[in-house]
Amino acid sequence: MNNTYHPLILLAGRVLIASVYLVAGVRKLMGFAGTVGYFTKLGFPAPEFVTVLAIIIEIGGGLLLVFGWKTRWAAWLIALFTLIAAFAAHRFWEIADPGQYANQMNHFLKNMAIVGGLIFVGTFGPGRASVDKG
Repeated sequence: MNNTYHPLILLAGRVLIASVYLVAGVRKLMGFAGTVGYFTKLGFPAPEFVTVLAIIIEIGGGLLLVFGWKTRWAAWLIALFTLIAAFAAHRFWEIADPGQYANQMNHFLKNMAIVGGLIFVGTFGPGRASVDKG
């Protein structure tokens, strides 16, 4: 990898990706009962446990990305989480309504793009502006 980039560029990328998860995790925590209900509707087993797990992954993983500590591990974990979320919550292929089909397909593809960004972080690391330093 070419190390001529400014270290704050990779930090900005990590912070932007992490912001999605930090906000989502805090919202799940603040609306715990509603999140449990949503996971129940999606058919997850043990929805209370899944809600707690999602909150831990989103807030904990988001903070790890921001600080750049255990970054590669966190990026792969969040990528797997996002992949599961995309296939569980954005099943556009099951929707007949054209508007909802397009909406869910956009959310699914957005999740796939984020997974792509996390694969880069998981592969190349956090950069020098991190606790991991590379």
